[in-house]
Amino acid sequence: MTRPPPPRSLSELDKASVLHPVTSIREQQRDGPFVLASGSGVSVTDADGRTYLDAAAGLWCVNVGYGREELARAAADEMRRLGYFHSFAGCSNEPQIRLADRVLHLLREESGASRLARIFFGCTGSDANDTQVKLVRYYNNLRGRPRKKKIVSRHGAYHGLTVAAGSLTGIPLYHRAFDLPIDGVVFASMPCTYRSAEPGEGEEAYATRLAAELEALIEREDPETVAAFIAEPIMGTGGVRVPPRGYFERVQQVLRRHDILFIADEVICGFGRLGTWFGTGLYGLQPDLVSMAKGLTSAYFPMSAVAVSEEIWKALEAASDELGVFAHGFTYSGHPVGAAVGLANLDLIESEGLVANAARMGARLRGHLEAGLAEHPHVGEIRGEGLMLGVEFVAERASRRPFAAPPSFARRVMARARERGLLVRALPFGDCLAFSPPLSVGADEVDRIAELFVAAVADATRDAA
Repeated sequence: MTRPPPPRSLSELDKASVLHPVTSIREQQRDGPFVLASGSGVSVTDADGRTYLDAAAGLWCVNVGYGREELARAAADEMRRLGYFHSFAGCSNEPQIRLADRVLHLLREESGASRLARIFFGCTGSDANDTQVKLVRYYNNLRGRPRKKKIVSRHGAYHGLTVAAGSLTGIPLYHRAFDLPIDGVVFASMPCTYRSAEPGEGEEAYATRLAAELEALIEREDPETVAAFIAEPIMGTGGVRVPPRGYFERVQQVLRRHDILFIADEVICGFGRLGTWFGTGLYGLQPDLVSMAKGLTSAYFPMSAVAVSEEIWKALEAASDELGVFAHGFTYSGHPVGAAVGLANLDLIESEGLVANAARMGARLRGHLEAGLAEHPHVGEIRGEGLMLGVEFVAERASRRPFAAPPSFARRVMARARERGLLVRALPFGDCLAFSPPLSVGADEVDRIAELFVAAVADATRDAA
């Protein structure tokens, strides 16, 4: 009689079964996974019963915090009511309709993006930016501009990891061995005042120089071939890079001169993260297209959204009789369960004042970090807006000299923080570490996050000595 195989632990099953995204396969096979079992508020608990303060909100995305019964009820109610139906061939559902209207209201009325006219729903930030690439091509073909297809991204940008979105991402790690980027993507300089501003160059002057460099790049490529420029209001994965004062004002002037669309990637910055509803409002952006995800549902359901301007919508509408269907979409576009979760999520953000809380708690956290670390020999800069903050580490403070060899100092700090019960995220571009706790974080939790982080930096400093 054959005996069943002996039971294996979750760690053993994971190592034998799962190919993890953005993970060192060697480390995962050696060390096993970090298995999470539950979450509540700003904390998560692992499979061994240890609880951690999550100062990263997953991947910048659990805006309303963990364990929200309101979102679970919204999902369960909609699963019982409809569960699923597609949005192809003009089919729709009430949650999708109401969510599209509400997101447009937030963009127009709360963020000043009055030109935005329609919403297309998808599943992830990556597919939102894939959709943008297709829309840019489609729009210029409709206008009789078939050469106008190139998209300008920026070094250090993160726009996703599908073939098109991964090509827009400006971080070499994500291109290696994947034959990326694809043709038609060019990269401009990233705005990085700390690293790239010249001695004595003020923010306005630096912004003017960056805009001039962008215009020179467009002219080298030929403006008749450049279709769009894509940018995060604050660059996230690339190091929490805050634009210098006047940067987007000048960039938008360049884009208008050359008839180039502006795509605002709000996947991280949107839905309260910066202490405003969107980075679009914070920086006075007037985008033609907007990408959203993450905070749309606080990651309780995989859902993305693309907003298109009135000008683009009119071009699509005018071409409909000739071309027939708008032949783009996903099985799960406008998913009724995701849309119901999105509506309940926006209810929580509004009713609990989480946008204003992000501004207050972000200022409190930054104040603690500056008080505890501003003079630390390995802390180069603390930067960010709202609850999107970054710390850049250096080997030598005065010269801003980076550390020479991996693992990065940020990874050492991340490991030490986890030992102390704090989850933070070392970023893959520059020696930087990010904070993005849930927008529901309270003052006592912010104080504890800062206390644990300062201690972790001290631990890592002793390790490096």
